[in-house]
Formats: sequence, C-alpha cells, structure tokens
Amino acid sequence: MSAEGLTDRDREALRAIEALVMVAEAPVDPGMLGQLLELPAARVEELCELLAAEYDASDRGFQLTRIAGGYRYQSHPDLAPYVERYVLEGQAGRLSAAALETLAIVAYKQPLSRAQVSAIRGVNVDGVMRTLQQRGYVEEVGRDPGPGQAILYGTTQLFLERLGLDSLDGLPSLAGFIPDADVVEALERGLRSDAADGDETAGFDAVDNDAGDANDAR
Repeated sequence: MSAEGLTDRDREALRAIEALVMVAEAPVDPGMLGQLLELPAARVEELCELLAAEYDASDRGFQLTRIAGGYRYQSHPDLAPYVERYVLEGQAGRLSAAALETLAIVAYKQPLSRAQVSAIRGVNVDGVMRTLQQRGYVEEVGRDPGPGQAILYGTTQLFLERLGLDSLDGLPSLAGFIPDADVVEALERGLRSDAADGDETAGFDAVDNDAGDANDAR
C-alpha cells in the first residue's frame, strides 16, 4: 500500500489515527480504531503500517509500533541512550534484582502461584510479588483447581508495554541458557563418580580407624 493511491477519506483516517494514538495512555487496539473511524480493522492495520513506514523513511525520532495488541508511539531504538538518561536521571524506583528474577519466573512459567514461585527461587516471594502487583506488572489471573485453590498470577499488559512486546510469544527463548541433554548426562555421571569415590574413601578411612583402634587396644 502506497501513499499515492490514498483517497481523501484515507488521509483523514491517517490524521485521526495519529491523533487518537497520541492521546491514548495505552496501546490502541486496531478494532477500537476501526470502530471510531468506521473502518474495518484490516484497513486500520494497513493505514498504521503506512504511517509507520513514512516515519521510518523520514528518519524520525519516534516510531508507530504494534505493542501489547495495539498501536502506540515510542522513541526510536537508536535514541535509547538519550531517553534512558532523561528517564533515569534522579529516579530511585527501579526494580531490584530479586524483583526482576521473580518477574522473569512469572513471565515464563505463568500462570503459577506464589508458592510455586517461592519453590523455584528458593526464598519467600510474598513481599516481592506485592511490589510487582503494585507496579502493575503482575496480576491475579485465576485459581488453581487443586486443593486450597491457590491464586494464580500472570503478567499484565503494562509488562508487555514496558518490554515493547506485542505478546508473550515475543519473549526471548531460554533454550540458549539450558545445557544440552548430553551435558546434563555428563554432569550426572561425574556426580555419580564423585559420590562413588567418596564412598570408597570413606570405607578405607573406616578400615584405617578400625586398625588404629585395634593397635591402641594392644
């Protein structure tokens, strides 16, 4: 789709999309834009792609990006150092390492309960989970059907917005951080071998001690 074949109606729709996305606090769903503009959602998608291409072609400092199922304006990635300097200057509300670890577990394993998160991290996460809820990154998404019906948690739309993702499918794969089956098997063999050697050594020590006790008795 090119700008040359646009009708006056299309141009008006483009301007309206710019205005609506500009004032919206969250990414605007194409379906919602279609209702407001009285256009099919597919047509809205085409117009948004045209706008995004125009911004890229003119080398603007911002982009029209599809994030969390909708469209919003965001700064160009090339200008991240300047934006980070502006946003982080004097800010003290960044998430701790513990909060980031907990958020990562929820993001990749959701839905899951606080107890499950605690089991994975090896520490109590009640306080951290409350912080993540207060920040709007984690929310209740259901209940476990098992005994106790524990509350299950998942990430929010705000989480996707902050990471610049359209959906959870955009999360980086963890495959590169998990050792291959051959490596795991080799580690297990090594551990079994060490354990066996330790048992044998313990046996020799026991024999030596017995011998020493016998000598002392003499």
